[in-house]
Amino acid sequence: MRTDSSDNAVGKRGIAVRADGLGGVAGQYMGFGAMLKRWRKAAGLTQPPTARALGIGVRTYRNIERGATPRFTQAQCDSLAEVLKLDQEERHALLLHNVGTYLRAPSEGRQEVQPALRLLIDRQMPSPTYLSDRNWNILAYNQAMAELWPWVMEPRANLIRWALTTAEGRATYHDWHKHATVFVRMLKFALTTHGEDADLQELIEDVRKNPDVQHIWEADDDLVQHRDGHVFLATVPTLGWKTIEIVSHVAYPAIMPDCKFVVMTWVEAESDGQLDALGGTRNAWADETHNGVRDRDRAQERIAEAERRRAADVRTARLVVESAERAAARAGEGGVPLPALSRLVASDCQLTLSPTRRDVVWAVEEAPGEWGVTQVSPATVIARVPRGALPAEARAELKALTRIALPGPGEDAAARIEQLLGELDEEQRLLCEIREDLFERAVVPDLRSVTNQA
Repeated sequence: MRTDSSDNAVGKRGIAVRADGLGGVAGQYMGFGAMLKRWRKAAGLTQPPTARALGIGVRTYRNIERGATPRFTQAQCDSLAEVLKLDQEERHALLLHNVGTYLRAPSEGRQEVQPALRLLIDRQMPSPTYLSDRNWNILAYNQAMAELWPWVMEPRANLIRWALTTAEGRATYHDWHKHATVFVRMLKFALTTHGEDADLQELIEDVRKNPDVQHIWEADDDLVQHRDGHVFLATVPTLGWKTIEIVSHVAYPAIMPDCKFVVMTWVEAESDGQLDALGGTRNAWADETHNGVRDRDRAQERIAEAERRRAADVRTARLVVESAERAAARAGEGGVPLPALSRLVASDCQLTLSPTRRDVVWAVEEAPGEWGVTQVSPATVIARVPRGALPAEARAELKALTRIALPGPGEDAAARIEQLLGELDEEQRLLCEIREDLFERAVVPDLRSVTNQA
């Protein structure tokens, strides 16, 4: 450290500090130009090579250090950061001043999620929560997210690909075309920030294979950055295809600023209020979707169950282990492998039933030597089993799984079975009535045509 004629000390990065130790910043070191000058001197460079790195003249560069405020392009920022050997924080400052964005994370390979961020995701229980990268690839999720939307556990799970190209995604969102339009706008916004990204290009190519998405892509030119604050209706298969109203909250964690931290909460308000928490008509979706009080109560029961698990200190954190054997071992003593159901419910997953905990260990190989492990309820797995006739092995596994999902004592289990059978009988009767109505409508016009001809 040296002392200049004004008795101020200057550190190695060029930050002026008063000799009395009060830390006052001299005026000549304020602003972007002064920051750029500090970086240049710290790198041991003169103005000419720094100007060449930016592709501008020395006189223009000199004026910038003196206070001119042009905006460098992304390419200029990258070149400058390289020649000045800026660290991550300095690169962030450079980009925020010039481009208005954070340092982009590398798109090659899966990003590592820090333990502190995983803890925050887990602590959002019972609200479904996930972390995605800038291309909507799922990087992490909590127990509630896995319970309600098990697709997040599949290899290369991607929100927009799931929403726009799968039957489950289409059935989940009410007014799917409106949601699809928003997702298309988000993709177009991403093109303005990292359009050269190969992963983004592949995602766009995949979703545009859907003719409906292609039509929206050609007809709509608007841009949307995120879905923070959106209130929407979703029909959830793991809730028996019941409809719930959700608010989506989107945040950008400082430790991974290019990623989206998304929490989904159910809209709540005062019990005697006419409006929901965001000012809309409270419970309007219930009438629109013909859900009764019993249906809404079931959804709330699942939320309450997640809260009880946390209160009982049940481990809700998602684990990563080094092998499939270690993953299966998480089911505890007496764990029952479910290979047939594993092949049916998702690609490349391993399911192991835990009779002692009465849940299922769902494991996915995310990378060589890395198996993501999530404990889910039997109902989550059952909801993913395709309808229709099953192979004998899969049927036997499903029977064992269904028994675990029922209450433990025999009398309670029998009572629950009677309740479920009654509900199924009512559904079958309704379907039979609808079939008869359709048959009558088809026959009556034929009879009328015969009468007219006579």
